Amino acid sequence: MYSAKRDVSLLALLFGNVLSAVMAVKYGWSLGEVMWIYWGQSVVIGVTNFIRMMSLREFSTEGLTSNGSPVPATEAGKRSTAIFFAIHYGMFHAGYAVFLWAEMPLAAINDTTAALMIVCLSAFVLSHSFSLTHNMGRDFKQKKPNLGTLMFYPYMRIIPMHLTIIFGSLSGFGMLIFMVLKTFADLGMHMVEHHIFQKPDAGAARMQD
Repeated sequence: MYSAKRDVSLLALLFGNVLSAVMAVKYGWSLGEVMWIYWGQSVVIGVTNFIRMMSLREFSTEGLTSNGSPVPATEAGKRSTAIFFAIHYGMFHAGYAVFLWAEMPLAAINDTTAALMIVCLSAFVLSHSFSLTHNMGRDFKQKKPNLGTLMFYPYMRIIPMHLTIIFGSLSGFGMLIFMVLKTFADLGMHMVEHHIFQKPDAGAARMQD
């Protein structure tokens, strides 16, 4: 069963968020510069989720359809679902990139700030990579994950970005709101995800009785 106290990857994720916040405050970064870091982190989340989906050996496709037809619980079904996720998630973030570029072009960021932003993004890359490898043997150990449910989990991580785009320009506390929401969403969803992933399903429970 998942335990936040023993989850080193949770601490690594917290470190990435705190590092970004400290850098932003110390160097007076704009909201656009901070959002580029979190955009990069969101892309990393998508990549790790794609790897997680492709690594599944046993899974369920109950309730998952494609063009009105049920997706088979086969290797081909898994592969097509993972590819669909990668394309859809990628297009979603391409749209965000267009928005961010209009607000803060990467070409307008000076070299020092860009280097520090890469350091912050690297912390998230290490955090999510470690989380994937650290929890790979624990997640789904006692259950068959639903492929459709797994496909939609990463979208929950970008809710704070939506809220910032909608409300950030209306408040002088836009950056603070964004960073606080993003940190809580990251930590909360990380714990929720692995709690659900590692919780035995009903079938497994009956088999153990």
